[in-house]
Amino acid sequence: MGAIAASEPLEGAIRLWVEGGDLARETAIGDSVAVDGCCLTVVARDTDRMAFDAIPETLRRTTLGERSAGDRVNLELPVRPADRLGGHFVQGHVDAVTELLDRSRTGDDVVLSFGLPPPLRGQIVEKGSVALDGVSMTVVHVDPERFSVAVIPHTLAATTLGLREPGDKVNVEGDILAKYVASLVVAR
Repeated sequence: MGAIAASEPLEGAIRLWVEGGDLARETAIGDSVAVDGCCLTVVARDTDRMAFDAIPETLRRTTLGERSAGDRVNLELPVRPADRLGGHFVQGHVDAVTELLDRSRTGDDVVLSFGLPPPLRGQIVEKGSVALDGVSMTVVHVDPERFSVAVIPHTLAATTLGLREPGDKVNVEGDILAKYVASLVVAR
């Protein structure tokens, strides 16, 4: 996790400065970094911070325009071709924003239930994958209006999902395979 250090207005856009510690030190201008699941390009950096320009399209489709100084965000560098892939392919191309509807505990796990955004209906399936603020999760339940995921204690501690409360908004990215299948079905 990192934190928003500052949000500076640009013409029709914003520049987000993100405190990233060790991860920031690994980046260079032009690198891609997922910030709350949204793939952004490093446009400036200093020792512990990276800056990203969020254009109007990014602000319309994600929660980044609502973030302010001090807000925690998930940070992730892209996978290298030789790296292990834990989870599913997450591109950093946010499909929608949704709201956390309910948070309940089942033993040590926490079940998070979210509204099902209309563009992702039919693409989110039980035991399928979904990215929430960039975190690869397995879907445990789906109905026409909502879906839920079960989050283990490690993920709760290591990501912003542990901080989310009902009413909070998160970025959602559907599984790329589901998107292609849906596109092929529509094309036929």
